[in-house]
Amino acid sequence: MTCILFFTYKCVLRYSIWLDSKLSLQIDPLLVLEYFLWRKGYGYAISNHYDRHCVWEEVAQNKRLNKYNHTIIDQQFTFYQADGLKKFNASDPNKLLPSNVPEGSLIVRAHTPMSNLFSCLWFNEVEHFTPRDQLSFAYTYQKLRRMNPDKPFRLHMFKDCERRAVAKLFQHRSEEKRNSLRQQAAE
Repeated sequence: MTCILFFTYKCVLRYSIWLDSKLSLQIDPLLVLEYFLWRKGYGYAISNHYDRHCVWEEVAQNKRLNKYNHTIIDQQFTFYQADGLKKFNASDPNKLLPSNVPEGSLIVRAHTPMSNLFSCLWFNEVEHFTPRDQLSFAYTYQKLRRMNPDKPFRLHMFKDCERRAVAKLFQHRSEEKRNSLRQQAAE
């Protein structure tokens, strides 16, 4: 998961913008930093998932689509629940995040000690259980906040429409090739 641990490669960077390979940035990177981090003093920014906000829903969807071994997903989820992960409640005034499920295709961050620690902890969860990073995101964030209540770490979860405004989605090459082959066959 180079998107999570990118800071380890270039430790002199103060900021980074990570884009999934299927995205292309459409605006000046400085505007991205200004909008997602600097404007309100955030250290880390990632978009909400466009459809799901609760890890319970994400677990069910991953199993429904056979995204990973069901037994390992169940072990991961059982561990997280035993360690305090609660079901997401949008109406809870004390919720830490506006969503517990991110869309990790665009990550913007300031490379602060807490941001780097969060990235390392998140990577450890991804490596320990499943590569489905949406399953471990909320658990990692909640545990970091619980273990470091006096250390500031301002995480911004922005709406998916904001991500789509700054980064254009391209089809994966395999999809492009399939479409090209279909078009050739139709001719």
